[in-house]
Amino acid sequence: MTESVENWDSVAEWWFDEVQEDPVYREDIGPMLEKLMIGVPEPLLELGCGEGQWLRRFGRGRKAIGTDASLSLLRGVDGEAPLVQGVLPEVGWIRSGAIGTAVSVFVLDLIEDHQRFIAETARIVRAGGALVVIINHPAFTAPDSGPFMDPDLDVFWRWGDYLEDGRSDVPAGTGTVTMYHRPTATLLTAAAEAGWSLEEMIEAPLGPAAIEREPSYGGQESIPRFLGVRWRR
Repeated sequence: MTESVENWDSVAEWWFDEVQEDPVYREDIGPMLEKLMIGVPEPLLELGCGEGQWLRRFGRGRKAIGTDASLSLLRGVDGEAPLVQGVLPEVGWIRSGAIGTAVSVFVLDLIEDHQRFIAETARIVRAGGALVVIINHPAFTAPDSGPFMDPDLDVFWRWGDYLEDGRSDVPAGTGTVTMYHRPTATLLTAAAEAGWSLEEMIEAPLGPAAIEREPSYGGQESIPRFLGVRWRR
């Protein structure tokens, strides 16, 4: 029997395996993040840095800091940057305007209070700074959404309850993690209300390596799976 994960230390081992085995991080998310990080100012703050894969890739040689809820995952960062253990969206330990760029990858859709997350990043990032966010595309996280095949064997996507806020529990090792769904319009409006200006948005499907690893994803090459955004203050 699984239960909802309240302590991310309990899924740290699962997460280490997930990162090492899934080509999505290397071949899909890495290039997307690289594009969104072009020209962003330092210091960088990665919100939900996990075991440090993005700090190693984009923080090396830069002023950078990471924060995560899991002490077990933070131990995997291995000296790449100064670290703070903390549960998002609480970042009261950072003074206003201290950060050049806040970055989060697959974090915002795990946070219930998205408005506080967006408002707090606007507080801690100085004028001219950036917020870079990558999440599972809201079309993918909507409750009851999913692929379906028509009689001609073409794969389409069922939108489910896309237009409503929602939540669902997804497997994470022997437990589950709660994923929060908000329509794209809800996220963009919350960012605008907090003072963020949209600079670039990327929508992307699963790449060839992920589909080769999991053939059941075949036919979904034109369906958005990831959303990446860069905002400016």
